[in-house]
Amino acid sequence: MLALGDLKLTMLNGGNFRLDGGAMHGVVPKTIWSKLVSCDDENRVEYTTQCLLVETAGERVLIETGNGDNFSPKLKDIYGINHDRAIGDALREVGLEPDAIDVVIMSHLHFDHSGGTMRRGAGGALQPVFRNARHIVQAREWEDATHPHERNRASYLAENIFPLQENDVLEIVEGETEIAPGVWVVPTPGHTAGHQSVLLGDPGGPRAVFLGDLAPTAVHTRLPFVMGYDLDPARTVETKRAMFNRAIEDDWIVLWGHDLEHHGGRLGLDKDGKPVVREFVRV
Repeated sequence: MLALGDLKLTMLNGGNFRLDGGAMHGVVPKTIWSKLVSCDDENRVEYTTQCLLVETAGERVLIETGNGDNFSPKLKDIYGINHDRAIGDALREVGLEPDAIDVVIMSHLHFDHSGGTMRRGAGGALQPVFRNARHIVQAREWEDATHPHERNRASYLAENIFPLQENDVLEIVEGETEIAPGVWVVPTPGHTAGHQSVLLGDPGGPRAVFLGDLAPTAVHTRLPFVMGYDLDPARTVETKRAMFNRAIEDDWIVLWGHDLEHHGGRLGLDKDGKPVVREFVRV
């Protein structure tokens, strides 16, 4: 747990999975990225799905919902998921039930960020896990997720998306918006056109930013390290540069969504003026 002004932050593990190492590091050659992370004999690297619980002014906000537990055996095998852990398990470990969550914010609607929003009831019908929460998504992200094309269709699973609207728990926003006291969503396009990060804390006080897939791990602090999954890699680089400059100037904590070893850190510049992690932070 980390106190950030009036906010209380707790990082939760929504379950681990594996993704292709080449896809996770884009144009960076394996001879370079394999020195920084290890992969299995199928070239997959293990990642976590970090979800952040934010308690503020009597509200509980959950950022990301992880993979969930609705995967078929085939998809479990593809993504190296050998557990049934979901975000509800992580919440119970800190003494909360899903019904205690007031707001859910997702950086975007790819399955590893939105999969924990739905569960199947006894009759097999999909039901909201967080039935008392409004689920915050950028308008552009909702448009793309509900009208996927060949390039992004595999990442948007209909069972995680359409039931949000059908169950009247969806709230669509446009641009930078305060969602709860000290909790702001900020557009950070590149990975998807409607991707958003979450800025935490009040201006002038200590702040943190949950990056989502703008920079999923500490390794991706390096500007050229952008994912092959990014729809607009050049845009990702420029968005990262702008966000990192703000984080360095105002000494924000940056929080990663998939780093297996680190929750977050503070950034600085190396001797060549490039952003680097200068200190790791646990949440």
